[in-house]
Parts: sequence; C-alpha cells; structure tokens
Amino acid sequence: MAWATPSRERRVLKAGHSSIAVTLPKPWAMAMNLRPGDLVVFDQNEDGALYLKPAPAPGSPTVGAPYLVQAHDFSSPGVLERLVVGAYRVGHDTIEIRTEVPLGPERMEEIQQSARRLLGVSVVAQEPTRVLLQNFIDPSKYELPQLVQRMKMILVALLDETEERLRRRARARRLANLGEEADKVLALLVRQLFLASRDWSLARRIGSPDPRQLLEWRVVVHALEELSELLGDTAEVLHRDGSRSADPTGALAGLVGELRDGLKQVVEALMRPTLSEACDGYAQAVRLGESARATARGLSRPGRRVAAGIAARNLERGTRCLTLLSSVALDRAVAQGSEMVLAPLP
Repeated sequence: MAWATPSRERRVLKAGHSSIAVTLPKPWAMAMNLRPGDLVVFDQNEDGALYLKPAPAPGSPTVGAPYLVQAHDFSSPGVLERLVVGAYRVGHDTIEIRTEVPLGPERMEEIQQSARRLLGVSVVAQEPTRVLLQNFIDPSKYELPQLVQRMKMILVALLDETEERLRRRARARRLANLGEEADKVLALLVRQLFLASRDWSLARRIGSPDPRQLLEWRVVVHALEELSELLGDTAEVLHRDGSRSADPTGALAGLVGELRDGLKQVVEALMRPTLSEACDGYAQAVRLGESARATARGLSRPGRRVAAGIAARNLERGTRCLTLLSSVALDRAVAQGSEMVLAPLP
C-alpha cells in the first residue's frame, strides 16, 4: 500500500498551549485524498492503538440507509434478484423496490426467492408497485473465522456427495440445499467485509484486528466462492450422468478424497496460522495440483466420458483455489514473525 513507507515513526509536536500533535505520512494522506481542514475519524483499540480514516463526506449514504430500486418496470428475469443480492452484499439493511408498472407473479416470486437465499432478510411489505425487504442480522454476531469454518463444512459435504456418487453410483441427495446454503454464507461473508471496511471497530469484533487484513480476507472469500462453484458444478455434472462407468479407474474418487483432506488442513492453517502447519498445507496443495493435472489429462482424452473430463478439470481448477488459500495461510504465519524454518544444507 502507498502509505506503508519505511518511515513509520513520527515525533510528537507541541500544538498550542496544552495540546500535542503528530504529522500524517504524506503518501497516506495523498492516497486518502486528504487536504488541510478535512476531518478524520479516530478509533481506539483495547491495547491503546489508534486507527484513523477520513470522515465520510457530507451527504454520502450511511450504512443502514434505505436502498431504493426504482424503474418503469422489471421485465427482464434475474435483474431484480441480482439487485437485491447486490444491495445486501454491500451492507444495506432496507431495500425498497418501486415500479410504475405492477409487478407480475413471476417478479414477485423472484423477489421472494432472493430473500430466502439471504440470511436474515424478509419481505416486510408487498404492494403491486412496491416491495420492502428488511435485513435483521446483527453483523457483530457473525465472525469471519466462524463463517469460513461454516463454508469449509459445506464444501466438505459437497465433496462427500461427489465421492458417494462416484464410489456407490448413488444419486446426490443434498445438492440443492448445499448450494443454497453456500450462497447464503458467501453473501454474508461479502457483506461482513463491506461493513467492516467502513467500521474498523466492527472489523476487530468479527475477527480482523488489523483493518489491512480485510484485503486478505477478500482473497479468502473469493477463493472459497470459486471453489464452491466448481465443486457444485462437478457434483451436478456427475449427478446428471447416469453411466456406471463415469470413474472406471477410481481416479476421480481418489482425487476428491485428497481434495477434501487438503481443504480441511488448509482452512485449519488459515484459522490458526503456524509456520509448520502453513508450510505443510502449501506443500500438500502443490502436490495435489500436480496430481489433479495428471488426472485431468488422463480423463480428458478422446474416447473418455464427457462428465468425467468436466469433473476432472473442475477439480484441477479447485486445487488452484486451495493453493491460493494455502498461500494466504503461509503469509499469515510469516507475518507473525515468531518462527523460523531451518532447511538442511545441500
């Protein structure tokens, strides 16, 4: 970041008869577009550390202010749902939809469906040309590590469903429910990050004591989101394929089991970063990626079943997400600065 300059010390200066002051680093002030006379907001940590950020500009929308979606009509399917989800993810608690043309049954059902797919959201008012949705979640009750652990459990369940389909040729039973639950948790994770970026005291309460870690958390959420899509698509492809020879060699099932074990190890290293665990997780993710690439090449050859090839490529892409997560875990462990790995000399 522009303000992370080597010159981190500032001398305390006397200001007036009884006040003291310190100067702000110029690169940081420029990055924040601060000018003389602008206001900044301070926030104090329990250990006495101070955080500051530019004060909101006059007239800027505040967190929790109603978000109004207004149009002549909403005839295109999917637009309303995405608008509702987007308003929720960026932190709005009240979402009001207005239209000049009465909403048809399909659009009303779309709004209801979008509310059901978001944790804490309900439709509190419904008229032909107006719908009001309200979020009732207290953001301080949902910590980032807790939500990441919940996503891990959902992803492990998806892998279990995929492995059962491959080994026992059994039909997947929970795909729809797992997909909806993953969408709910991911939307809440993104919402928490948006809210925490505006309120640093909230960031500390939900598991990010240093606000700069929010960028790191965003990388984690993005990797989990992509991994969820890949695993869901893999399970769905195999569910639709009725052949009993989708995995004749057992290679896919073996890869699914390895990916599940790697996911558990990497998330554990993310939540409780130690250098040894992070190094082991990273090494396992790299090995798993090499194995997945070999499996994908073998199952994507001409003459192989299409479902097996798609599943193998998805799992191979999933190992890249795992490598990204393990890299973040390694960064976190290194940032603690309290351990050292001794490698044997050649």
